[in-house]
Amino acid sequence: MSYSFRDDRYDKMQYRRTGNSGLLLPAVSLGLWHNFGDIDNQETAREILRLAFDKGITHFDLANNYGPPPGSAEENFGKIFKQDFAAYRDELIISSKAGWGMWPGPYGDHGSKKYLVASMDQSLKRMGLDYVDIFYHHRPDPATPLEETMRTLDLFVRQGKALYVGISSYNPGETEAAVKMLREMGTPCLIHQPKYSMFERWVEDGLLDVLKKEGVGCICFSPLAQGLLSNKYLKGIPEGSRALSHRGNGAIDETAITPEKIAKVVKLNELAKKRNQNLAQLALAWVLRHDAVTSVLIGVSKPEQVTDSIACLENLSFSDTELNEIDQILKN
Repeated sequence: MSYSFRDDRYDKMQYRRTGNSGLLLPAVSLGLWHNFGDIDNQETAREILRLAFDKGITHFDLANNYGPPPGSAEENFGKIFKQDFAAYRDELIISSKAGWGMWPGPYGDHGSKKYLVASMDQSLKRMGLDYVDIFYHHRPDPATPLEETMRTLDLFVRQGKALYVGISSYNPGETEAAVKMLREMGTPCLIHQPKYSMFERWVEDGLLDVLKKEGVGCICFSPLAQGLLSNKYLKGIPEGSRALSHRGNGAIDETAITPEKIAKVVKLNELAKKRNQNLAQLALAWVLRHDAVTSVLIGVSKPEQVTDSIACLENLSFSDTELNEIDQILKN
């Protein structure tokens, strides 16, 4: 029997316009970077996706190399999509990316047309889709002419394989150049996906300004610093943490969880309590406070974490005093 989604699923989610485009994205989107690979529980993955859509999360974000093993997140998503979501395709934003190593040899990495075209076709096949809503170049490639990469993104839109295109992890100068090229080709850059959290603030050094000026959306990944900005590490590294699993694929490393970081996390947690939020909700709200930010990508291992994360939307405003206190905690 097919799953019946809630009729009120759009009532409480906030939707934000993506740059100067007509596309609205949920303020909280679901990333499938972790917990959807072959090593993960697929029934849990299915529960997470169902609950996310029931809560108004219309955007599911993938990449060719998500797993592990690489490709398995797209394959598993494709199976769940066919079971539960195929009838709702027009209510969903599904994105994928290419730019990191995917298969052996000189054509399975970076930003060449050869690699991106092959990767796009493989991703669509794995997910069982005719097109993705957004396709990103996953990271800048200084060895490939930027025009070659951007022309390939433009090609995907003209072929109907992607409705929109974006870039990820490009610095401000690279972003300006990419946006200009795509605009001249007639395919605007819809969105940029940078890493941004209280512990990773490089986007504040010019990138957010560029995105606002150019009318490009922004969707931030790792807003919880891969779990560090949650109650998980308040007392150090717990048993069963991904930091101890050595699972690869960008999982947080044990060496990143220092006593100094934990001390900051504890202080931030106290501030969160004063705002009637938990630490994760505070961290998500802090990223979403920027008018240049369209959405945050959450990664969850349990369905209840979806509900908990969305509760950040109940308090997105910060006083100057609170922002100053956060800055002081982070600097010390």
